Order: sequence, then structure tokens, then C-alpha cells
Amino acid sequence: MKGPRAAVALFRRAPRTPLVTVSLTALVVLGLGGCDSGSDAKPSAATGPSVLVPGKPGEANRTLSAQDAEGQRGEDDTPNSADVSYARMMIEHHTQALEITELAPDRAESSKVKALADRISAAQGPEIAAMNAWLKEHGKAEKSDDHEHAAMPGMATEAQLKKLRAAQGKAFDQLFLTLMITHHEGAITMATDVKAQGNNIRIEEMADDVVAQQTSEINRMRDMQ
Repeated sequence: MKGPRAAVALFRRAPRTPLVTVSLTALVVLGLGGCDSGSDAKPSAATGPSVLVPGKPGEANRTLSAQDAEGQRGEDDTPNSADVSYARMMIEHHTQALEITELAPDRAESSKVKALADRISAAQGPEIAAMNAWLKEHGKAEKSDDHEHAAMPGMATEAQLKKLRAAQGKAFDQLFLTLMITHHEGAITMATDVKAQGNNIRIEEMADDVVAQQTSEINRMRDMQ
């Protein structure tokens, strides 16, 4: 009995050697194929996915390759006169907004108006600090000797501020909302202008923040009127 069993066992083991050889051969072929595939894919990886680049006001968005987008990020973004003027004017513009919001805790009747005033103050105080830091970084004074601030849109007049300081309760709430909506609209106009005329990426980012945030607040204030 041992003889036949040994013969059967030998017979069962015999075919395994060619299978191992075939498997190893297949792995070699696949490995070579993988190397070829990797070398072919390398240029594609360098190119990368496409990137959507927002256009300036009035312009359509553009789709660039990752390589082209990387090249654009390396472009010179040295501040021009529009960037510097925007930072200086927006500091003054924001400063008046803070003066207006400081009146709300003692004069406003609506809790929503008080909360909105707190929100505006909390946002625009740090923005003033950021723009001051940007001017200092680029060796620019906070204020210039010319009268570039004279035409700032949305600024409340001294007569309007005097009226607001004298108002109380609902009268204050309504006048506050009216003046602040106009003030925000002016800031959006300035931000939109610098996005079209400026050259510095950081100023453009700050202008984008102003447009997004103050548009949202305008909608909220109109709902409160």
C-alpha cells in the first residue's frame, strides 16, 4: 500500500513546479508593466488637476492647469497706488464704523441692533490692525499728505453723526441701520474698485473678505428695518 500512496503523492506534487514558474513569470511581466506605466504617468502628475481662477469684476472665471496656476502665483504682486490708497482709506472708513457702533449699547432699543453693532466692531477692529500692519510691512505711512480720503463712498456726514448721537430707542435703531447700510455699500464699492485696479494679493484677499462679510450684513440689516 505504501508504494501506490507514494506514487499518488508524487503525482500530485509534480504539477506544482510549473505553476510556480508561471506565477513568477507573470509577476515579472506585471512589474515591468508597472514601471512603464509609472514612467508614462510622471508628466501627468507634474501637470496636475485643473484650477479654477476667479476673474476680476466683469470678467469670466478661467481654468488653468496646476502648472500655470503655480506660475501665476509667482508673478510680481508689488503694491501699486490703488492698493496703498485702499488700505489707508479703509482704515479711516472702518474707524468711522467703530465710532457709530460704540453708540449702540447706550442708545439702541433693539437687541438685534446691539448684537449687530458688536459683530461689526469685532470684525472691523482686527481688520484695521491688519491693514496697518500691511502698510508698515511695505514701508507706507498710515496717512498721506494729499486729500485722497475726500471721496470715500458711504461715509456719514458730521450732521448725520450728530443726529445719531442725539437719537434714542427706535429712532436710533432706524437711523443706525440706514447709515450703516450706506456705510457698508461704500466699503463694498471701494473693495470692488481695488480688486479691479490693485496688484497686491493680500489686499485683494482683504477686499474679498469685505465684500463677502458686508454684503451679508447689509442683507441682515435690511431685514431688520
